[in-house]
Formats: sequence, structure tokens, C-alpha cells
Amino acid sequence: MFLIDWLHECGHAALEIAALTSSGVLHALLHVIIYGTPVILVFSGTWIGVVFAARVKARWVLCERRDEDLHRAHCVGLIDGIFKLILRRTRVRQAALLIVAAAAMLPLYLTLEIPKHIVNHAIGSANNVIEIDDVAFSQVQFLVVLSLLYLVSLLANGSIKYWLNVYQGRVGELLIRRLRLMVYRGWHSNGRPGGQSQLIPIIVQEVEPVGGFAGEAFVTPLFQGGTFLTLLAFMLIQDPVLGGAALLMLPIQLAVIPPLQRRINGLNRTRVQEVRRLGGLLGESGHPTPGSVSPLRAMFASVRRIQEIRFGIFKRKYLMKSALNFLNNLVPFFFYLIGGYLVIEGKITFGALVAVLAAHKDFSAPLRELLMYYQVAEDVRVRYREMQRFAAGVTAPHSLGITRDPAGAEQGSLAVP
Repeated sequence: MFLIDWLHECGHAALEIAALTSSGVLHALLHVIIYGTPVILVFSGTWIGVVFAARVKARWVLCERRDEDLHRAHCVGLIDGIFKLILRRTRVRQAALLIVAAAAMLPLYLTLEIPKHIVNHAIGSANNVIEIDDVAFSQVQFLVVLSLLYLVSLLANGSIKYWLNVYQGRVGELLIRRLRLMVYRGWHSNGRPGGQSQLIPIIVQEVEPVGGFAGEAFVTPLFQGGTFLTLLAFMLIQDPVLGGAALLMLPIQLAVIPPLQRRINGLNRTRVQEVRRLGGLLGESGHPTPGSVSPLRAMFASVRRIQEIRFGIFKRKYLMKSALNFLNNLVPFFFYLIGGYLVIEGKITFGALVAVLAAHKDFSAPLRELLMYYQVAEDVRVRYREMQRFAAGVTAPHSLGITRDPAGAEQGSLAVP
């Protein structure tokens, strides 16, 4: 009983201290968010820009140092630059994707704005009759009208996303078909280098992530970037402090998540190389070289190596997911604390707080998609370069910086969520 009484007294003392100091703590926290968030964002944005510029420069230096004759690849249509190829082959379809993606921002904003009015003006209205431009509604009628408008906005938003996903897949499949024909034409016209054992994996496996990227090359940055800016603008319009709180965790995510993702990318690259090595061992198992290691023993070692690599990928992937989930769930803590305080003080409405919480639920998804898009674009660029070299008959290996295995069966493509 003594322990219970002591814990009870400690709890009361803690509540009294919190009541005395909470106002000052909240004011200090508000100042940190208002003044600290822009400074942190400027520094983190500058750092990211410098790192990105250095990587782009290193990539161009690497390309300039190569002395390769890719003229035979150019003759079959594999021009330099995957983005140039995509734009040349699918420019009209890319324009359609961009127009529809831009149009998707309006229904997205309406799905955020209408719930605020439902809470504030329909449910929380003090008047039984609501007038808008000389049109009178009862409280229930106004609630029904706003709910129907919200339903229409949801249907429009979902329909646009569905069309984008389907059309992206169609554009990707069109380029996949053309790439397969171009690679085969280049391989056939250059004396069939490497035989069918090298042609089949490239046409069946390597072409798909490169061609599938055509549906995402230009529309993903516009759609995901527009979604992020729309959500941010909505939160800033409701209250700049809540918008600053939403951005507070962004620099931390940018500092923590990319290093973990790079480690996963390195393991993915090692896994792809080991799988190709295993395929080569399986192809040579019927013709062992005298004095070489037993083919069966080499295959067992390769399978064991693939298993270890996959275990490493799983550990780092779920560590990254746990860190990302924790950081994402930390922002609602600030929303409840700061937003609740602002509602109590009468500086924002309860509906605005509810709308901001709903908007933040999808706030981090566009950033993850943009980060993944950058990794996929880097890998597709390298894969396409290797495809050019194969079609041109250039077989000397290069040390290329593949950043990730984008479309492996586990990862999937960058569909619109």
C-alpha cells in the first residue's frame, strides 16, 4: 500500500508541475517550430543540393571517360539517354499523362477542404438554417450536400489515379515491346555475341524494368511532387504553425532514410549479380572444366550466398520501415499537442485540426515515392547503358554504380498510390 500511495502522490505532483509549466513549454515549442523549421530546411536543402550536384558531376565524368563505340546500338534505335528514348517514342502519351496528373490536384484538395467544412459548418453550426448566396439549407440538408460533394471528389480522385496507373502500364508495355525488338535486332546484326544464353536474360528480365520505367519517367515527379505541395499548402493555409510542425521531421527523414536505402541498394545489386552468377553455373553444369571446383559445390555456395544477402536485405529493410514509421507517427504527437492548444485558445477551429490530421496521413507517401523514383531512375539508366553495350557488341565489363534493383519481383513498380 505504501508503494501505491507513493506512486499516487508522484502522479499528482507531476500533473501539478505540468499544469504550471505547460504554457511556457508550449510557447517555447511554438517558437522552435516557427523559427527553427525554416532554418533546418534551408540547411538540409542546401546539403542535398550539393550532394546531388556532386553525384551528377561524377556520373558525367564517368561517361566521358568511356571510350566505347555504340554506333551499332544507335543504328537499331537505342539512342543515348533513356529519357531521350522515352520522349522520342512516347511523347504524345507522356503529354496526356502530364495533363491528367496536373488535373488530379483539384479533387485532391477538395477531399481535404470539404471535411473541414463538414465539421465546422454542418455539424458544428450554431444555426439551424445556413444561407449561402441567398440559398437556405437546413443543417441536415447542408450536411448531406457537403457529404455528397466529398463523395464526388473521392470518386474523381480515385478515377484519375486508376486511369494513370492503367495508362502508365500501357505506355511501359509499348516501350518494352520495342526494346525487345531493338535488342534482338542489334544482337542478330552483330554476329550474335554471347549466344542465346546471354540474349535470353536480357530480353526476358533486363528489358522489363527499363521499358516499364517509360510510364513513370515524367509523370511521377509531377504527380508526387504536386501531391506533396498540395498537402503542404493545405496545412499551411489552415495554420502556419501546424504546417511547420509537419515539416519538422522532414530533415530528419532525409538524413536517416537515404543512408539505409543505399545499403539496401548495394545488397540488391549484389543479389542480382549473384543470381546471374548462379544462372551461369547452371548453364555450365553439364560441361565442367578440368581442375575446376565441383559445379555442384559452387552452386551450393552460390545459393547459400543468395540466402545470406536476402537476410541482410530483410533486416535493413524493416529497420528502415520501423524508423520511417516512428518519425511519421511523431508528427501527429505535435499536432495533438500544438493543434489542441491552438483549438483551446480559439486560434484555429476543430475542423481545421481534423483536416490537417487527415492531410498528414498521406504527407510522407509522396516523398517516399520521389525518393524511390530517384533510385529507380539511376538503376534504369545503368541498365539501359548495359543494354546498349550488349546490342553494340561491347562486352568489356565496367564498374557501374547501380543504385537499386527497382522492379524486382519484391519491389514492384512505382504505381500511383
